[in-house]
Amino acid sequence: EEVQRETTYPDGKVEKVLKNGCHLIFFPNGTWKKVGSDGKTLTITFFNGDVKQVMPDQTVIYYYADAKTTHTTYADGLEVLQFSNGQIEKHFPDGKKEITFPDQTIKNLFTDGQEESIFPDGTVVRIQRDGSKTIEFNNGQRELHTSQFKRREYPDGTVKTVYVNGQQETKYVSGRVRVKDKDGNVIMDTKV
Repeated sequence: EEVQRETTYPDGKVEKVLKNGCHLIFFPNGTWKKVGSDGKTLTITFFNGDVKQVMPDQTVIYYYADAKTTHTTYADGLEVLQFSNGQIEKHFPDGKKEITFPDQTIKNLFTDGQEESIFPDGTVVRIQRDGSKTIEFNNGQRELHTSQFKRREYPDGTVKTVYVNGQQETKYVSGRVRVKDKDGNVIMDTKV
């Protein structure tokens, strides 16, 4: 680009105004700033390699050179962080967070303390505020973990519960119920 005007300031700063209307400002420490001809687009390249861009819609894109991480803040308050390992985090204005890990697992953190993780194989894990956990497997099985028991529900309707004291209870679709003590000894079996 052709320079229309160049000014050197006493502090060592140099400003160049280009014929296309852009302004380039060079600072003594190696940082430089480019103001677009629209007056709204701004790019600052810092001496350490970081780059900050402000777009006409007020979107701010900040690239951290050392961490190889990009942090984008949109005018509506959404923030998106993109890490060098492929992880992407979205921080929503309402406080919700969505993290996509390099293996494509997605974790949602809700403002009420609940969490949800969706794994690439289709398994979904939900954690409630009280610490109870629900796991939905891609084969149709489902598990519920609480402080009192762990329960697995099978697609055929069978339900197996293991209590904190080690006792196991299995309820079959046929109506049969089998209970085992903590050592695996059958203490009740209602065969139908």
